[in-house]
Amino acid sequence: MPRTIDPARLNRFLAAEAARLGFSAHGVADPSRLTKTDSRLREFLALGRHGSMEWLADRADERANPRNLWPEVRSVVMLGMNYGPQGDPLELLGRKDRAAISVYARNRDYHDLIKGRLKEFAGRLVARFGGDVKVFVDTAPVMEKPLAELAGLGWQGKHTNLVSRDCGSWLFLGAIFSTLELPADMPEKDHCGSCRACLDICPTNAFPAAYQLDARRCISYLTIEAKEQVPHEFRRAMGNRIYGCDDCLAACPWNKFAGQTNEAKLAARHDLEAPPLAELLALDDASFRSFFSGSPIKRIGRDRFIRNVLIAAGNSGQHALVEPVRAHLSDPSPLVRGMAVWALSRLLPHHEFATLAEAAVNETEPEIAAEWRAGLEPTGRPQ
Repeated sequence: MPRTIDPARLNRFLAAEAARLGFSAHGVADPSRLTKTDSRLREFLALGRHGSMEWLADRADERANPRNLWPEVRSVVMLGMNYGPQGDPLELLGRKDRAAISVYARNRDYHDLIKGRLKEFAGRLVARFGGDVKVFVDTAPVMEKPLAELAGLGWQGKHTNLVSRDCGSWLFLGAIFSTLELPADMPEKDHCGSCRACLDICPTNAFPAAYQLDARRCISYLTIEAKEQVPHEFRRAMGNRIYGCDDCLAACPWNKFAGQTNEAKLAARHDLEAPPLAELLALDDASFRSFFSGSPIKRIGRDRFIRNVLIAAGNSGQHALVEPVRAHLSDPSPLVRGMAVWALSRLLPHHEFATLAEAAVNETEPEIAAEWRAGLEPTGRPQ
């Protein structure tokens, strides 16, 4: 193993391997330079902005400092893969009978897409330069975005996501921890300037301030992480977003450069680009698992997924969805039944909803009974 590594030789190797394996960006970070990460993470957790994501707090020490996770790490090779969409994902928000799925989830699970390539990259790094390595793709307490900024891949924008001058806000990130003292790249500077596009477009006002996120208000959190019913105050704002939210990413002006690169982007599954809500409402557990095989959506389970689709149905204004929604009033899952009630309160005239409510007097779940009562109140009706 060489005691020193020529930066030019390393850069040639990283560039060649990144291109060969389909990565759009690469760089090396010195983990000892993560000086502000710990205090920002502690503040985020102390304010409770992580919501029910207790895994963020459980391993906060390791997350804040890579050497708490693996004491031998001396360098981190960061890699980014462009997953930018072919068109504007926000156009789908106007098609109320269709489901809007976050761009990143329209293909195979990105963990599966990247991890194999990352392991191959790491193996060739060891073969060429020596040392020991560990690879991570959002599967361990690793602060990928601050490390990517240190490695020069981009900067954390006001929406807290990484922004690249070449790929905009559309980058999957992977990390290779190495015991080698690799020459580090220069961190990227913040190029957001006075722009507020990502902050102003947020439907639920999830950003208390620039560079700060309250996950409890974020539609991505509400549709993916939250296991309980979505609070009433956010349901209408969700529109037809059933898994994740791309608004703050899609609004970033730096995205205009993402299409100028020559690399092949990840192609979305055609049937996930604008699936009809009616078809998704018909999924039982077996068909849900089959339809979303290999997709990150499968991880949230059928009940949470149908909960999200029912909210979209309630926001659709489509009377044709009344019967597919009504069918879920007898669903075994309280999570699904409760949201079916809410959706019908939005889709049906008051007298029809009241008739249904009379037949539901034997509902034993307090939360679902509360949904029926709320639907009968004037404030619970469509506006």
